[in-house]
Amino acid sequence: MLLLVGLGNPGTNSTNNRHNIGFRIIDAINQHFKLSKQKPKFKGLLTTGNIQEQKVYAIKPLTFMNNSGTAIKELIDYFKIDSKDVIVFHDDMDIDFGKIKAKFGGSSAGHNGIESIDKFIGKDYSRVRIGIGHPKEKKRVNNHVLEDFKDDEEERIKEITDNIIKSIPTLIEKKIDLFSSKVNQNLNGI
Repeated sequence: MLLLVGLGNPGTNSTNNRHNIGFRIIDAINQHFKLSKQKPKFKGLLTTGNIQEQKVYAIKPLTFMNNSGTAIKELIDYFKIDSKDVIVFHDDMDIDFGKIKAKFGGSSAGHNGIESIDKFIGKDYSRVRIGIGHPKEKKRVNNHVLEDFKDDEEERIKEITDNIIKSIPTLIEKKIDLFSSKVNQNLNGI
């Protein structure tokens, strides 16, 4: 049993924000793998189904980014999911726009959503970090993550999403390093 988590903020004003890339990935996974209809549960929108004959839950916490851990903690306690079986998709400013890095465990690097998850379930889970680039000026950081992707960036976001979807079976098998290289290699080949 696996739990896939996409981080973001609720509300129509946030839909295309850089911070909401995790929500977009979960929506794409739900659609591609025909998971159940999203239902409001565990302080989020929850779907379920199978990928590669593996039972999967997917959630978009609706607690706002800074409190994402509360939704995840409730869900893993209820379904008795080990934190090692949690995979979180989120934005990362320290990675070049359009690149992916996946890892197991590690620090939050100042990402408030990851800090919240660490606080509630520890650090033993996998993260798929999607590069949104850095604004280069510290004073622009907060605005940068809450800005919508620009029109010319949207095509790249679609490519990233498509390549993540193609490589989900590798991720489900917990081949984290191979997943990262497959996604990035496919992106570089485009």
